Amino acid sequence: MALTKGKTLGTFAALAAADLYAAAKSPRGPARAAKPFLMPALAAHARSAAHPGRPPAALLAGLACATAGDTALLWDRDQRALLTGMAAFLGTQLSYTAGMTAQLGAVRGLRARPRRAVAAFAAWGAVNAALAPALERRLRLPVAGYSLALTAMGAAALGVGGKVAAGALAFLASDALIGLQTAGHEFPSQEVLIMAGYLLGQYLITAGWLERVPARTPE
Repeated sequence: MALTKGKTLGTFAALAAADLYAAAKSPRGPARAAKPFLMPALAAHARSAAHPGRPPAALLAGLACATAGDTALLWDRDQRALLTGMAAFLGTQLSYTAGMTAQLGAVRGLRARPRRAVAAFAAWGAVNAALAPALERRLRLPVAGYSLALTAMGAAALGVGGKVAAGALAFLASDALIGLQTAGHEFPSQEVLIMAGYLLGQYLITAGWLERVPARTPE
């Protein structure tokens, strides 16, 4: 079991390194061929590392939706690809939020520290107010809706704490960079930073989630 776990994590790490290198050379196209395999590799790691022998369905669903989103954004940056990618990642955010709420005690954590949720949604309002004028009109509502779901996931993760919270913050930072990119604010190495935050975020959410899954009770 430990060998399989190490193998699957090694596969994810190798694919992540390959994609980060490719992102530095070419943001899209054939050079990014490893990208659609990143989340399946992380899902395989989750399957092998899960304490009960079966990883949470919400986690796997989120990773599956992320795979669809990664693939949609692989070749193009036009509006259709962006909207398709956002729709897929919306599934990721909803799946993660549902799982964190039902299984990881997110609501209990936020009740104890409500200011975390208030800060998250205040940041959502501020970022959308700043970026919306620079977005094309037809993108404003989808971006606001997706980012609201992303923020809800981040708030839930802050209620969970630990690696899950750290991973969600990395995911949020990555998507904030995509938002800047969509609004026309680009800078060198932006794609590498986007992917680095995304990969770190997904890994930490997965690792933290699996640490909190209750062990199988003996029969």
